[in-house]
Amino acid sequence: MTAFAVLVDLGAPEPPYEQVRTQVAGAIATGELAEGDRLPTVRALAADLGLAVNTVARAYKELEAEGLVTTRRRAGTVVAAGSQSVDVALGRSAAAYAERATRAGLSESAAIDLVRAALRSARA
Repeated sequence: MTAFAVLVDLGAPEPPYEQVRTQVAGAIATGELAEGDRLPTVRALAADLGLAVNTVARAYKELEAEGLVTTRRRAGTVVAAGSQSVDVALGRSAAAYAERATRAGLSESAAIDLVRAALRSARA
């Protein structure tokens, strides 16, 4: 099992399952978690974070639906094959964007709004 840090802010506007999902996806995107790395069990991560088991289970199910992890009996939940090829490059781009946005003095919400607008434009 690979050690990585997940922090949940119960006062944040994002629900806890989304915070877990986002942080695990980010760790995969940046290469902190590599293909085949095992994630903590749902029960262990829930206990570590002080969350309900169903909260972590939902995060893992969404990660699985995105193709980022696979869950197998006895093997547990592992980072899926091929989940990093595009994600690592996009993660690096996102990190560079975040750095530039921070240097430019943009608030987090303003920087995210710009990304959302760009995504809407790209999908149109």
